Amino acid sequence: MKGRWMFKAVKFALFVVLVAFVFSFVVMILWNWLMPGLFGLHPIGFWQALGLLLLSKILLGGLRGRRGPHLAWRGRMLERWAQMSPEEREKFRAGLRDRCAVFGSRTAEPRG
Repeated sequence: MKGRWMFKAVKFALFVVLVAFVFSFVVMILWNWLMPGLFGLHPIGFWQALGLLLLSKILLGGLRGRRGPHLAWRGRMLERWAQMSPEEREKFRAGLRDRCAVFGSRTAEPRG
């Protein structure tokens, strides 16, 4: 049982490395094809492309893993919405409209 788990872990690690190399190669090819001609930037190498991917992941995607409990409310709300009757939904919308004049109206005048 332990050996099988180790095999899966090694297999997963090799897959992650392979995907990182393929994405880095694609980024390098695209960068070297587009950026020098468009913006006059220098071509980059493989390791610079890998660094660019990591930097973009950190800056744009964050380092968090899976979706955490901070978005769990959305699933609960969708569940409640699905169980509401059309009358209850309209009453809910009306309550939101009372609290926030812009909600639900596409022709609402801008605030300010």
